[in-house]
Amino acid sequence: MYRSRTILACTVLAGLSTGAVAATQVIHQQGRLFSSESVTVKKGDALTFLNDDTIPHNIMSTSKGNEFNLGSQQPGASTDVTFKESGDVTVICAIHPRMKMSVKVVD
Repeated sequence: MYRSRTILACTVLAGLSTGAVAATQVIHQQGRLFSSESVTVKKGDALTFLNDDTIPHNIMSTSKGNEFNLGSQQPGASTDVTFKESGDVTVICAIHPRMKMSVKVVD
């Protein structure tokens, strides 16, 4: 009886710990491109924008409800961006026009 309670308690705790933490996706910037052309995140989740390139980037969005501008992000820098509103978000690099990606934010 004691063993079955211990197993049940461990199973419940393991389920709580994995369900409580949302995984943050990393979007790499390299070769003047994003590592993904499109991603889907839940409202309130974040993406980490990591500059793996040898040059600065300026990642930004003007999509309503999810506006942000990371400014000049130097090589090696990373910044988390939380998406607060549902909808489609266009993300660009203000320095390199071919760097574009879309983020679908779902409830």
